[in-house]
Amino acid sequence: MTDAISSILSQIRAHETRMRGPAEAPLGNAIAVDGAGRPDAAGSAGAAGFQQTLSNAIDGVSRTQATAANLQQAFELGDPRADLARVMVAMQQSQVAFRATVEVRNRLVQAYQDVMNMPI
Repeated sequence: MTDAISSILSQIRAHETRMRGPAEAPLGNAIAVDGAGRPDAAGSAGAAGFQQTLSNAIDGVSRTQATAANLQQAFELGDPRADLARVMVAMQQSQVAFRATVEVRNRLVQAYQDVMNMPI
């Protein structure tokens, strides 16, 4: 169970690193602390980071799908800049990005269910 969660978290961190670039890479498992050295209230920094990462990933998939749709429409309208190869590559990228997002969602749901089913 913990291996699955660790795997998902490492995949999310890797995606976040790719989205930010190497100059802004996160500090790994750093825990936000307040002025007294205690963990920040309810882990708000960690939650915001995860929420932002997930939101960025979904926005990226949405942009990829919109680009593919625009290229497809331009090809159908006869735009000479939209050749068939570019349209097909954009559509495949869109499909792969969507499938990856669905797989991450499925793994997160499974990890949540595993945690909720753990005996106390």
